[in-house]
Formats: sequence, structure tokens, C-alpha cells
Amino acid sequence: MTTDWDDLRRWPDVEAANLQAWDATDRLLLDEAGSLPTGPDDVVVIGDRHGALTLGALASGASRVRVHQDGVLGERALVANAERRGLGRDGDRMPFRHHPLDASLVEGARVVLLQLPRSLDELDEVAQLVAAHAHPEVRLIAGGRVKHMSRTMNDVLAQSFHEVHASLARQKSRVLHASGPRPNVTLSWPQSQRHDDLGLTVVAHGGVFAGNGIDIGTRLLLDHIPSMRAAERAVDLACGSGVVAAALALARPDLAVLATDQSAAAVASTRATAAANGVGDRVEVVRADGLETVETGSAQLVVLNPPFHVGAAVHTGLAERLFDDAARALEPGGELWCVWNTALNYRPYLDKVIGSTKQVQRTTKFTLTSSRRRA
Repeated sequence: MTTDWDDLRRWPDVEAANLQAWDATDRLLLDEAGSLPTGPDDVVVIGDRHGALTLGALASGASRVRVHQDGVLGERALVANAERRGLGRDGDRMPFRHHPLDASLVEGARVVLLQLPRSLDELDEVAQLVAAHAHPEVRLIAGGRVKHMSRTMNDVLAQSFHEVHASLARQKSRVLHASGPRPNVTLSWPQSQRHDDLGLTVVAHGGVFAGNGIDIGTRLLLDHIPSMRAAERAVDLACGSGVVAAALALARPDLAVLATDQSAAAVASTRATAAANGVGDRVEVVRADGLETVETGSAQLVVLNPPFHVGAAVHTGLAERLFDDAARALEPGGELWCVWNTALNYRPYLDKVIGSTKQVQRTTKFTLTSSRRRA
């Protein structure tokens, strides 16, 4: 199998000239791992963005790889890249299998390759899981861009492993090696927090934005739930930890809420948050690319706090993709309520693709808008 990654694409994820499907960390991780074991369940890949690390591991000797990718678009990109390389054709099974972030992913694994998350909480959740369930001689090899790494990452890994050391940097990337799982590691994720001022309990896995806290943009949305249109159904698009979905269901007892996110951590967190607030029976949670499960012209109310990063880059492409999807899904007269970073100035785009957009509230950091779908 070729190790030339120039043929890899991000599709169906956002593609742009300044976004690529692999980086120097993928190469460094595989070089630091060396010869990989060939047992069918020996190698695990966590955090692969679009397939470079998984396909590279297969090219380096792994016979089959267990994979966890948080984003559903990353999963689809891996499959698409594998198919372009001729894997899985003619009825053959792919030499990798996707798993949730649980014991089934790492049970008995001898090598775990990890693209370092920027969140220390997410790193802690992964480290605990590997230490508790992988082979006693497992090697956790975690790589990232130097500018996004900190000494605290070593400390987090050291809570679950006896030995932690760093590689030399190369092409602005570095690798952390962890081995010797500590005995009796306690799995502490997900974690919950009660917010008495809002009457909400938030439950979050390590990889969710804002964790079990509530960021100020979301708080702005919550303040204006009473002003949102009357509806029988509402959608919390890019639901994160499920704060908005739970708050909508609590504020309107007759409302059915669909919460959707492409992140596995977000979907698991939203289900747990809904259950913790007693509204699990009225909040349906779906892992999906935007509103792909919602019929065209059927949504009455969509609420959105869009991400403004694509990986490490500030990029409007993902938010605009979500706006386009909302425009398709909303019924005539349906509303999109959206909070966004004021500096990004999404209002002209919302006017164009949704319809008449009014500014509800503006602060130095965030703007809240309400857009009505044109007939």
C-alpha cells in the first residue's frame, strides 16, 4: 500500500486551499511508532482527522486497525480515502473498524496512535480508557503540533501511566510516549455540573466544547428562549453538550426537540444531559452531518451556536454549511436563531440564504440574530 498521502482528501468535510487532510504529525507518529504489531486487534487509532493515520498504520504493517474518530465527517472521509486506494472493493471488508470511545475500542491493544486533542479533558478521558483496558504492555503514542502542546499534557498522561517522555520536535510537531499503565485507574468521564442559576445540569465527555460549563454565547441564546416562535418541534443544531436542547424542552413542556451533531462526544453528552434534566423522552439525539436527517421544508425552529474553528484554523466554511442546511430544512416562515462571534459578521450571509435577519442582541464578543425563512 502506498504511503504517499498527497492523494488524500478531506471530502465530505469542508475543503479549502488552506485546509489539508494530513499534517506532519501523522508522519511523525508513524515514524515514532516504528514497526507495528501485526495482530488483528493490536493497533488502535484515535483522533484520525480524515484517514491519514489509519491508512498510514496499515501501510506500516498493521493487519487491521480499530479506529475512533469523533466526527462523522472524518469517518466518511476515511472510508472515501480508503476506497480511492482500492480497499474494500469487490465485497472485501475494510481493514479497519470504527468503535465508540469505550472499552471495545482499546481492549487488549498493544499500540495506540493518538492525534493529541487540544482539550486536556479529552486527553484525560482517552488516557484513562487506554490505561484501564489496553494490554499491560501497551504503548500510547500521542502527537500534535508544538504550538498546541503544553507540559500539562505530560502531567495528564502521567496520572494514568508510569512512564511519559517526549520526542524531539520535527517540522513543528512532537510526540509524547506513554507506557506502563497505572493499576486501578478510575474512569471519571463523563462529568456533570449543576447550574442553579439556570436550573440545568450539564453532563459532558472530555471532547465537548465548554465541557460541563455553559459558555457566554450559549447563555445569550438561553436568555431569549421565551422570544422564539411557538413550535411543536425544534432543532438544536450542533448541539454540543445538549444545553440548548435541554433548556428548550424544560421551558416548553409540549415541545419535541431534535438535537444533532456530527461529534460522537457531543451526542453522548447530549443524551446524558437530557436524561439528567428529566427530558430524555422529548429530546431525540442524532449523530449526523448537520440536518441531513431532517426533511426539506419541515423544520419550524432551529437554534444554532455554530463552531468557528475547522481544526485549528478560524474558518467560516463550517458555519456557512450549517446555515445552508438550515435554509433547506426550514419551512416557509420558520426561524433560525443563531449566536455567533461578532467579528465574523454572518448577518449578510444569513440574509442571503435564510431570509430577513434581525439583530436581537449584540455584545463586544457575540451577536444573536433571528432569521425568518422566506416563502
